Amino acid sequence: MDLSVVVPLFNERDNLTPLHAELGRTLAGLGRPYEVLFVDDGSDDGSLEVLRTIARADSRVRVIRLARNSGQTAALACGFASARGDVVVALDADGENDPADIPKVLAALTDGYDLVSGWRTGRWGQAALSRRLPSLAANALISRITGVRLHDYGCTLKAYRGDLARGLRLYGEMHRFVPAIAAEQGARITEVEVGFRPRTSGASKYGVGRVLRTLLDLITVKFLSGYSTRPIQVFGTIGFVLGGVGSLWTAWLVFEKVVLGHNLGDRPALLLAVLLVVVGVQFVSIGLLGEMLARTYHESQGKQTYVIKEEF
Repeated sequence: MDLSVVVPLFNERDNLTPLHAELGRTLAGLGRPYEVLFVDDGSDDGSLEVLRTIARADSRVRVIRLARNSGQTAALACGFASARGDVVVALDADGENDPADIPKVLAALTDGYDLVSGWRTGRWGQAALSRRLPSLAANALISRITGVRLHDYGCTLKAYRGDLARGLRLYGEMHRFVPAIAAEQGARITEVEVGFRPRTSGASKYGVGRVLRTLLDLITVKFLSGYSTRPIQVFGTIGFVLGGVGSLWTAWLVFEKVVLGHNLGDRPALLLAVLLVVVGVQFVSIGLLGEMLARTYHESQGKQTYVIKEEF
């Protein structure tokens, strides 16, 4: 199999037949063997019945049905693990990603890149306050923190080399951080402009509630990409800063009590200074425990702390 197209979906009944028809026209023009892998993330609107009809009519279509709604990240991870192609393309089932852009991202992949990410242009028709402006802010924040600068982290339309896609380990809602996760594995990444089409049917699965989850996952990605093998440098630094401030403050309060004769019994400063020392010790202890866990994780499973790109 040369090309696998992974389509995660949840309650997209009315969009599936038009999407399959568009995919068929686009992929047939490529002149290469392909499969289309639909991953049904526990839909309850009749999407499964539509997929059964599509699969019966098209032998190149495979359908995986998850036992329950596990989220887009889990659906993508399942699709990547099950894809058989040397190249894997992922896109949304809601129709916002145009299948006609697939040749464009595939062409960029042949230039020596491992991952090509779509950059949706023409999105100003979306509600500026509820969707567009938060997206701009999120992309800027993710690019700054992860160091992988892209204009559009939220675009599902991406092309991957098959070994990279199957090697990704995705949890929580980390599908939007795939470029940053791939960069940690040494992948070469680029971005190409793709079209954007407003949804014509169904309801969007995005909402304000995802903002907090995105921020928490961003912290996780940053920690795992930079400090998963040296957690003591994070927690130890915080612990030394807090403990140092607490120790100096405590020493000054002792000086006030012993030398200056000030009364400390009715001052909360003493409790706060001692608390800083205790919290500092706890942070250092967490760092040491993290170091032990990191070594246990890598050594027990034979995982290396490096990724070999090439040997010759």
